[in-house]
Amino acid sequence: MFSCGCGIRWLQLWQQRGEAELSSQQLYCTFNNTRMLLQNMNVSDCELPMVRVSHSNITVVEGAQVTVICNGSGSPLPKMDWPVNGLHSINTQEDKVYKNGIQSIIIKLVNMSRDDNNFMLNCTATNEVGMSNATIQLTVHFPPSVVNLMKPERRHDTCIEFTVRGFPHPTLKWFHNNQEIYHTEYVRPDMETYLDYIEGCLNFKNPTHHNNGNYTLMATNELGVANRTVYGFFMEDPPTDSPFFTVSSSPVPPISETKEPQEDPMRVSVAVGVAGFACAVLTVFFLLIKYRRRSKLTMKGPTAGMSGEDSASPFHHVNHGVVSPCMVDLSSDAVAIGMSRIPVIENPQYFKHGHNCSKPTTYVQHIKQRDIILKRELGEGAFGKVFLAECYNLTKDKMLVAVKTLKDPTLAARKDFQREAELLTNLQHEHIVKFYGVCVDGDPLIMVFEYMKHGDLNKFLRAHGPDAMILVDDESLQTNGELGLSQMLHIGSQIASGMIYLASQHFVHRDLATRNCLVGNGLLVKIGDFGMSRDIYSTDYYRVRTHLATSLIDVNGKFSNLTANE
Repeated sequence: MFSCGCGIRWLQLWQQRGEAELSSQQLYCTFNNTRMLLQNMNVSDCELPMVRVSHSNITVVEGAQVTVICNGSGSPLPKMDWPVNGLHSINTQEDKVYKNGIQSIIIKLVNMSRDDNNFMLNCTATNEVGMSNATIQLTVHFPPSVVNLMKPERRHDTCIEFTVRGFPHPTLKWFHNNQEIYHTEYVRPDMETYLDYIEGCLNFKNPTHHNNGNYTLMATNELGVANRTVYGFFMEDPPTDSPFFTVSSSPVPPISETKEPQEDPMRVSVAVGVAGFACAVLTVFFLLIKYRRRSKLTMKGPTAGMSGEDSASPFHHVNHGVVSPCMVDLSSDAVAIGMSRIPVIENPQYFKHGHNCSKPTTYVQHIKQRDIILKRELGEGAFGKVFLAECYNLTKDKMLVAVKTLKDPTLAARKDFQREAELLTNLQHEHIVKFYGVCVDGDPLIMVFEYMKHGDLNKFLRAHGPDAMILVDDESLQTNGELGLSQMLHIGSQIASGMIYLASQHFVHRDLATRNCLVGNGLLVKIGDFGMSRDIYSTDYYRVRTHLATSLIDVNGKFSNLTANE
C-alpha cells in the first residue's frame, strides 16, 4: 500500500490522464493509517514543473554566436538541465536561482557549425512529481560547397554524379568548357533535394566525342559561390588523316587550252596488268575466308567434340578448355547441353582484370511511357508493385505485359535497377521469363516482362491439388482437375532446364521456389522474379557469403506446400 504524499503525485496524474489503463481497478493510499482512493488524494505544493525558453526557433549564420535562456519553476523546486549531446558548436552553461522560486539555465553557443543545422536543443526541468521540457530548433545558414563530383559513369544514360551541400539550398549551373549547359533532350540534370544537401546526376543520352571536355558545377546561394571541375571523356575523336579523304591544299592549276597529249600505250598496259593482279589477289583472299568460315561451322556442329557422358555435361564447352572472351565473338561462345547449344553470357567477375575486349555495352531496350497502359495491380514485393498492362510498341498489335515499378527512387536503387535490366537482357531462354525492356521517361522507373496468364506455380499447384477447395479462397481459381505424374514431371523438367541454363551462365538464383516460377498457356513454366540482382553472379555469391564453407541453396520440394527460405 502506498503512503499518500507528494512522492506518488506522479501516479495520481498518470491515472487522471488515463495512461494507467486500469479499467475498473482502483488504486489506494494510506494517510494517518486510513485508506483512501488515490484519485481523491489532495497534496499542496506538489505540481509538475513549468519550463519556458527565450526562443522557439533560432536562425544564425555559420560562425556566429547566440545566447539562449531556459527558466523553470514549480514546487518542489525543479532541477534544470540542458543536454547538448551531439552538438558540434562550442557551448558554455550558467545556472541561476532567483528568490521567487525560478531557476534559470543560460547556454551560450559560439562559432556555430553547419553540422548543427536543424539540431533540436532540449531544456528539461525535473522534480519529485515528474519532468517537463521545451525545445528550440537551430537553423544554421552556410555557403555552398561541392562535396563530390565524379567522372562520367555508364548507367541507363551516362551520368556525372554530384553532391552539393549548402543552406539555403543553392542554385546549380553546369558549364562545358566554360560554356553554360542548358537542359536538352540529350543533356539534362536529375537531382534530389534533402535537408541541407543536393545529390544527383548530369545525364547524357548517347554522348559522342563532341561531349568530351571539362565540366564545371557552380553552386550559388546568398552566402557564397562554390565550383568544381571534372574532365569528362566519352569517346575517342574520329581519325582525320584517312588516306581515302585527303584533300590537296595546292591551288587548282588553270585549265590549258593546248591539245591533250596522246596516252602512252606502255603505261596503259602496266595499269591494266596491276588492276588484274589486284582483282586476282582479292578473289583468292575472299575464297580463303569463305572456306575457313565453312570449316568453322562444320567443327561447331551439334555432335562435334563430344561423346558419351561428356556430351551431357551442362558445363561442357565446345573447345574443351578455358576460352578467353577475346578469342571468339559473342555468337561463337556456346555451352553444349545434350544435343542443343545455349549462348554464353560473359561473367564480368571472371575476366575483370585479365582481358580488355572492345565489346559493346549491353543494350537495354527503352520503351516509351506513352506506350504502356496499366490495367490492374497483380501484386507487390520488395522491388515494388507489379501491374498488368498493355504495351503498344513491342509488336504490330498491342500485347499484354507485366510491369514492375521501382518504389525506392534513390541513387543506389537506380544503380541496382540498371544492373538488373542489363542482366535480364542477357538471359534468353525458353524457360526464363522474357524481359522486354525498361521505361525511364519519368518516375517510377518501370521494367517490362512477359505476362504469364496463370500466375505463380505455387498458386497453380494449390488450385490443381487435392486440397484446392481448402487452400484456394478464390472460387474462380478452384478446379476439379488434379495434375498427373507426367504433368508434374513435365513442370519439373522445365524448371530444371531453366536452372541448367542459369548455371551455364554462372548465375545463382538464390530464391528458387514455386512462388518464383510462373505458368503460362499449355503448362509452360518459366523461372522469374530474380529480385534486385546485386549479387546474382556465382562469384559474387561466394564473396558475400564468406562465412559459409559452400554455397547453400535450398532446392525445396516443388510439388509440396513448402516454400524456400535462403
